[in-house]
Amino acid sequence: MSIFGNIMSAIFKHGTAQAQPTAPGSGTTAGTNVSGAPAKPAASPASPQTPVSPQSQVDVEAVLSKLASQNKEKLDWRKSIVDLMKLLKLDSSLGARQELAKELHYSGDTKDSAAMNVWLHKQVMIKLAENGGKVPADLRH
Repeated sequence: MSIFGNIMSAIFKHGTAQAQPTAPGSGTTAGTNVSGAPAKPAASPASPQTPVSPQSQVDVEAVLSKLASQNKEKLDWRKSIVDLMKLLKLDSSLGARQELAKELHYSGDTKDSAAMNVWLHKQVMIKLAENGGKVPADLRH
């Protein structure tokens, strides 16, 4: 699996537990649709599927904040790709970050780790949002 895939998997794995409690709410919506006219039951199965997508969206900030609160080490995951990877118990070495930069098509100098790290953090947050994560705008700066 790719490094970004590992990041996404680690976050979304923790987020599924949070996304599931909202699923019963969609059941209530389906119940109201079932009480509709006979022509509407065919639409009922589609109706619960439409809201499931936003409800199953993982709140990235909430997941990472919860993990950070449970971590003994104070990690600045909001700004640091190294701390974000450490929080997720992933390899945060320069080599791993250079590989992540390659995966995400970084065009800068991978030897300038400070610039690369800033770019990586932003790109990871953007990619998480593109792949179903709920990421606040300030984290996608």
